[in-house]
Amino acid sequence: MIEIIAHNPLWEKDFMVEREAIRSAMGESLITLHHIGSTAIPGIHAKPVIDMLAVTTSLDALEEAAPALAALGYQAMGAYGIDGRRYFRKDDASGRRTHHLHGYAAGSADIERHLAFRDYLRAHPDIAAQYSLLKQRLVAGAEDYIEGKAPFVLKTQTDALTWYRGRPRAY
Repeated sequence: MIEIIAHNPLWEKDFMVEREAIRSAMGESLITLHHIGSTAIPGIHAKPVIDMLAVTTSLDALEEAAPALAALGYQAMGAYGIDGRRYFRKDDASGRRTHHLHGYAAGSADIERHLAFRDYLRAHPDIAAQYSLLKQRLVAGAEDYIEGKAPFVLKTQTDALTWYRGRPRAY
């Protein structure tokens, strides 16, 4: 069963702590690490799992970092169905999933897609609220959670990319 809960402001702190551990484990191959997913969007319901986006020098660097990430509790899952990605997941001592790490080589279009979606929902709280309500309805109902979110996510990603590409960059 999928659990979603109200936004927890401590998720950002959890991300920052984890970011430092991952930074130490990956060294210079890590260009930057972003907090993504619903836990990165204030005010919306989310699965209590911190999603992170690692931008690295190469996919090989991610694979080479797997032992250091394993020492932090991350399980390497390979591409896990998405070409150009390396996916890692972490559970707590009770077996509850706590973190997802999505790794991409610098220049991957998937980086922009993830950041655009996050930033668009942060900048458009009305759309973020629609997404939150959709997720609550899907969890409460019989529809498949992932499949039920797909039409909203795909449409919003298209809108988000247009918006994201047209705004000045802060980085």
